[in-house]
Amino acid sequence: MNNGNRLNCSVGIMAYNEAANIENVLEALLHQQEKEACIREIVVVASGCTDDTIPIVENWRKADPRIRLLVQRRREGKTSAMNMFIERATSEILVLEGADTVPLPTTIDQLVGPFSNSDIGMTGGHPIPVNGRNTFIGFAGHLIWVLHHHLSLRYPKCGELVAWRNCLPSIPPTASDEATIEALIVSKGLRLAYAPEAIVYMCAPSTAPDFVRQRRRIWAGYLLMKRERSYRVSTLYTSRVWRSLLATTDWNLRSVSWTLGAVVLEQYARFLGTLDVLIWNRDHVIWDVVESTKSLQHGTQ
Repeated sequence: MNNGNRLNCSVGIMAYNEAANIENVLEALLHQQEKEACIREIVVVASGCTDDTIPIVENWRKADPRIRLLVQRRREGKTSAMNMFIERATSEILVLEGADTVPLPTTIDQLVGPFSNSDIGMTGGHPIPVNGRNTFIGFAGHLIWVLHHHLSLRYPKCGELVAWRNCLPSIPPTASDEATIEALIVSKGLRLAYAPEAIVYMCAPSTAPDFVRQRRRIWAGYLLMKRERSYRVSTLYTSRVWRSLLATTDWNLRSVSWTLGAVVLEQYARFLGTLDVLIWNRDHVIWDVVESTKSLQHGTQ
């Protein structure tokens, strides 16, 4: 700990064709209110980008020396990009910020603050979708993250925005990068912490096929990790999920019917993800882009 007892952190942004939002996230990170944290560098890893992501980041890099740009000419999967970030990061705390998200001004401070406790090895933020709730798919997207929040208050589950101690030399190829980091951190005897005030806005899938595509990949990654590392994220404990679901449900006709529909859609995605692992040996390390999650409009909840 230095910089006036603040924790140095390196923020990594893994980007594949993120021109639509990369300026928003960079601007938000450069204007963080830092009391607990000190953002030493912001490292953008551009993987196989064919849009304007690279020139946009180059322009921002010229304006602020904290921004660094690493380029992978071919898209090799998120964990490959993350390993470039990990290898070059210089801080004691590493933060993984989605290129298609926008943090609040105090988010990084809230995310990094718990590391003042030496037992904490990883923290997870509080993702909130900007999708409207007045459609079934928008409702389903919000339901996923409401459950994530409620569950994480008791059993931390790190996803979408995470930070961890710089004690891992690399991350193995995986479809569930945050969960894999969880497993590696826990294996070192360190604890997880949820930072509910570390809010980050993101866009959940806005079509049923995209919802299934994303949830299928995530579930397959969890199953592979359970099989290969004997590690279970908190959402793999069915009883905990159902308790959170019952505790957060609004008991009106639309909410109940849409909740049941979302459960059916989730179960279908999990069925496909299970087949990917047990039958088709599909690893999802380089996953299909879920296009409808790239239309983030900050503040339009």
